Amino acid sequence: MLIDAHAHLLPGHYPDHAPECFPSMEAVAGSTDRTLVFGEMRFRAKDVFFTAERRIEAQDASGVDLEVLSPMPPLLKYDLDPADGLALAQHVNDVTAELCGHAPERFAGLGMVPMQDPEAATAELAAIRDRGLAGVEIASNIRGDSIGHERFLGFFQEAERLGLSVFVHAMPSPMSRLPASAMGTYVVGVEGMFAAASMVLGGTAAACPDLRLSFSHAAGGFAMMLPRANYFWGGAWNEGPVDPERAVMPDDGPSPLEIARRFYYDSMVFDHRTIRYLIDLLGADRLLVGSDFPAMLREDPAAKTLRDMDLPAEQWALISSRNALRWLGRD
Repeated sequence: MLIDAHAHLLPGHYPDHAPECFPSMEAVAGSTDRTLVFGEMRFRAKDVFFTAERRIEAQDASGVDLEVLSPMPPLLKYDLDPADGLALAQHVNDVTAELCGHAPERFAGLGMVPMQDPEAATAELAAIRDRGLAGVEIASNIRGDSIGHERFLGFFQEAERLGLSVFVHAMPSPMSRLPASAMGTYVVGVEGMFAAASMVLGGTAAACPDLRLSFSHAAGGFAMMLPRANYFWGGAWNEGPVDPERAVMPDDGPSPLEIARRFYYDSMVFDHRTIRYLIDLLGADRLLVGSDFPAMLREDPAAKTLRDMDLPAEQWALISSRNALRWLGRD
């Protein structure tokens, strides 16, 4: 079984009397594609973004058994007025639930919430669960604030209480020091790292030990800095015995690596050498298959890099499906 834990959808339509700040989907002459218009953004979306039958055809063609569908990240627009943000989220969540309802054995859906208003976002989580959605997607920062900021703690506690999965998708910050040309490359690595580190350093991960949290693109550069963080915590190289005399920032709580091994990470990192490092450092039981489909083309077949790595059967079973089922709370 192969589960793609990082795939996106777009609604094919928006209400006729939606606020002016809402996105729109404009018809494309002579095509089933539609153009997403959202502020300055113009994105041509193939019908596989919003048509269940086309998605299943694409799954079958690439060897995917189930997709975890989350809103395309530009919809996570946290500069909207909170009331408009909530209305947009509710529409997208209704569309997601409807699409998943066409074939619940092939789709699991994640909703969205207006994180610019943490109280409203927290209150909406119960409605997400009641729609039959598996969890929620959020951006890696909320208008420049890291997700580990204390003002979002109640949101994560409620997601944990309701048993909802949380998918953190790397998104640029308003304070990004990188040029726009880096948005799809370096920004993903930097913002994913900041988001995951903030969950450790801000105490949210410790406060929510049962939270099922996944990061897009393996949380960017997070895994590369974890050994240094572990040294500062415990004073040991190579995850050896704790040496209090060498520890720069001693802490009697769990080590950064121990906390990081509670998270899940999609393995869309484009290189088998990086995947091997992630398996070695974090464990095969922490990785998920991800593709960013249909915003990006899948490998042919899906997860080809993983398939070609000659992983032990147990590791392949974990990464290809079991971890995703556990993250979704379906084990």
